[in-house]
This record gives sequence, structure tokens and C-alpha cells, in this order.
Amino acid sequence: MTEALYSTPTFAPPEQFEQWWQQHGEWVEEPNQRRGGESGVQRVHGADGKLLYAKRQVGHLYRSLRHPFGRPTVLRERDALEGFRRLGVQVPEVMYCGALRSADKSWRGLLVTAALDGFQEVDNWYANGGREHYGEQLHQKLLQALGAMLARLHLGHWQHSCLYAKHIFVRVTGEGATAQVDVALLDLEKARRRLSKQRAARHDLRQLRRHSSWNSADWQQLIYGYQTAFGSAIKGLQS
Repeated sequence: MTEALYSTPTFAPPEQFEQWWQQHGEWVEEPNQRRGGESGVQRVHGADGKLLYAKRQVGHLYRSLRHPFGRPTVLRERDALEGFRRLGVQVPEVMYCGALRSADKSWRGLLVTAALDGFQEVDNWYANGGREHYGEQLHQKLLQALGAMLARLHLGHWQHSCLYAKHIFVRVTGEGATAQVDVALLDLEKARRRLSKQRAARHDLRQLRRHSSWNSADWQQLIYGYQTAFGSAIKGLQS
């Protein structure tokens, strides 16, 4: 006897969960023990050959006032991905998400998302010479676009909660004055709603400031984009 929880976009029977679960590929994040269970990410391919990422979890739960006995973490991340997308924040598209509990009460959770085509980690973009190649004008556009995106997130009362540079991805298309930059966020496992948008802002931006290599001038560009979109200043974020 099993119990299943499913996500949008479609209702899926346990058989479909098992079909996805049996797909295996290269580990991009080796399974690790946390939250009382195991979690890892594999690179797989869909039936159409599209590159996908499958987060596979066993006994990996989070607890809250709403879910005191635990809920599969992939379901919280699915909720965050859908919430971010509704706010216009670029995140991976959910292809499948489900959780299955076996007779011994242990949970398996699976979240499959599409790859972000053309995106790369922001630190890799710097390491590959992106700033030098495209110049400071586009670099300022990148920082301001990131700031504006985070403002939309916080205005919607969402907090990423794990906002490190390694979770920020960028894509630049075109060359010269017509080059365009897009910014996306990954790893929303700890994302949650906050009553106060200011507290969400302070938490995420202070965390990002501590765990990024941007200098003061760069940070001012990011904050300029943020505060322009947010509509007001957030104390303590200028330096």
C-alpha cells in the first residue's frame, strides 16, 4: 500500500512516479545525508532528448507549523518554483514532481526540472571572461537586472533563504550595444513566504553580500536596480 502526492502540471498515478524514478543519469550532486534523509541530483534526458535535472530524495522531509509531522522537501521546492514564476522570476520549468510513501512510512520524492538553456553560473561567467568580453555597460545591466529580479521576489513576500552566487545563473545573447542579459535563480529548497517583505529583503541581500565576490561599486549597481524596482531603500545594504 502506498500513498502519493503529486504536483502540477498534471495528475500522475504511482506508475508514472516509478517510471520517472527508474530513469538514471550522471550525478551532478552526489547523494548526501541531510534533513534525516538522502538527497542528490542527476542529469537525465526526456523522451524528446531534452536535458533535465532530477532531484531524487529518500526520507528527506521538512517540518513546519503547517506540516509538523514532515512533508517531502521536493514539494516545498515545487511550490517555490511555481510561486517565483508567477512573479516573473526566471527559474527552471517543472516537468514532473511527486512523492510516494511506502508501507513502512518512508517517503521518496522526485523533482524533475528542465535545464536553463544557455545559462551558466555567474561566477563561471566571470571566470570565462564575460565581464571583459562584453564590457562594463553590460555588466552594470546584469547587476541591475539581478537587483530588479530580487526586488520582484521580495515584493511577492518570498525569501530565497540560500542566496549564494552559485545559485545565480546568467545568459547573454547578442553582441555590442544590442546584447541582452537574463538572470535566473536555482536551488529553492529552502525558499519560503514571509509576512514582511523587508525582512525577506534583508535576509537574502545580506546573505548574498557575504557570499559573493562583488566589490563595493558592483554592489551599488545591484542595489540601485533593486531599490528602483522595490520602490524604497532597505537599510543596511549600501556597503
